[in-house]
Amino acid sequence: MLIEELQQGTIALLSLSAILLSGFLLTGIAARVKLPRVSAYIIAGILIGPYTLNIIPKNLTENMGFVSDIALAFIAFGASRYFEKDTIKRAGMSIIGITLLESLLAGVLVAASMLVFFHLDARLSLLLGAIATATAPASMVMTIKQYRAQGEFVDQLLQVVALDDIVCLLVFSIVVAAVNAGASGLSLFANAMMPILVNLCMIGVGGLFSLLLDRLIRLHHGNKDSRLIIAIALLLGLSGLCSGLDVSPLLACMAFGAVYINQSQDRELYDQLDVFTPPIMLLFFVVSGMRLDPGVLASFGMAGAVYFVVRIIGKYIGAYAGCFLYKTSKPVRRYLGVALIPQAGVSIGLSFLAQRILKDGIGQVLVTIILASSVLYELIGPLCVKIALMRSGAALDAE
Repeated sequence: MLIEELQQGTIALLSLSAILLSGFLLTGIAARVKLPRVSAYIIAGILIGPYTLNIIPKNLTENMGFVSDIALAFIAFGASRYFEKDTIKRAGMSIIGITLLESLLAGVLVAASMLVFFHLDARLSLLLGAIATATAPASMVMTIKQYRAQGEFVDQLLQVVALDDIVCLLVFSIVVAAVNAGASGLSLFANAMMPILVNLCMIGVGGLFSLLLDRLIRLHHGNKDSRLIIAIALLLGLSGLCSGLDVSPLLACMAFGAVYINQSQDRELYDQLDVFTPPIMLLFFVVSGMRLDPGVLASFGMAGAVYFVVRIIGKYIGAYAGCFLYKTSKPVRRYLGVALIPQAGVSIGLSFLAQRILKDGIGQVLVTIILASSVLYELIGPLCVKIALMRSGAALDAE
C-alpha cells in the first residue's frame, strides 16, 4: 500500500535499485556454491517478483519488455565478433551442417513425441517442435564471459547458436504459415514469406547501420567516448525499428556487428561495450525471472516434462552426430550439445506469438509448457554451459 502511494517515477527508480541489488547479492551466494551468475540473477528475479515476495509491482514488471530488446541487441552485437571472415573460413560448411542436425532433430523429436505419446493437437505439436529448435544466446554469452572462455569450442558454439536463430525463424515461419493456411485457406507460400522477408530486410538495415557507424566514428577521429555513444545510439535505434515491426533484434544486430567487425577490424569497440553492458545483462535476467511464475510448474504436466527432456536429447544427439560427421575435435564433439541446453528469450516471445495465432485454449497450453520449461532451462542451462566450457578446456577462469 505504501508503494502504491508513491509517484510512478519514484517506484520505477526504487524498483531498478532493488533489481540491481538483489541480483548482486544473489551472485555472492551463488559464487560460494559454484553456480553461474545467470542462474543467480534468475533466482533473484523469481524471489522479488510478483509471484513470490512481490517486492516489485506487477504492472512495472509487465512494462519492462524493452529491457529484453536492449539486452538482446547488445548480446547479438557482441557475439558477432566471432563472425570474422577468417573464423568462418576455418569453420567452413561444418557449422551449417551441425546446426541443421542439432536444431531440426530436436524439433522433429519434440513434435513427434507430442503427437505420438500425448495425441496433442497437430498445430500445437508442430509449433512446439518449431520453438524447440531455438537456443538462448543470452545466458550462454554471460557464462562464457564469466569464465573468460575462448578458443575453437567457443567460436563454434557461438556460430551454431547464431545460426540456430535463423533456422528457428525459418521453421517457425513455415509452421505458422501452414497453420494459418489450414485455418483461412490462404497461400502457404504467402504466409511463410512475409515474416522471412521482414527479417531479411532488417538484416540489410543492420548492414547499413554498420556502414553508418564506421562513417560516424571516422568523422569523430575514433574518439573513445564518441565511439561508445554512437554505437549505443545505433543499437537502440535498430532495436526500436525491430520492435516496431514485431521481430526480434537478434538477427539485425548480429548483421550490424558482423559487417562492422569485418570492415573495420575495430575490436576495441566490442571491449568497450563489454564494460558497459553488465548492469543491462543483470536487469535482463532478473526481469526474466520476475516474469516466470513458479506456480506454473504445477500445471507443467507430463507433456511439459517430455518436452524438456526430449529437446535436450535431440540437441545433444544432433550436435554429436553433426560433429562426428564433420570430424570436429573431440572436445567440441563431446560437449557442444551440453552447451546448447539454455532456452528462453526467443522461445518465450515465439510462444506468445503462437498463442495469438491459435486463438483458442491450446494456445495457453503451449505458453504454459514453454514458460515452465524455460524456468528449468534457464536454471540448469548456465550450469551445463559452465560444465561444457570447463570440460572442453575453453574456460580460462575455473572459479
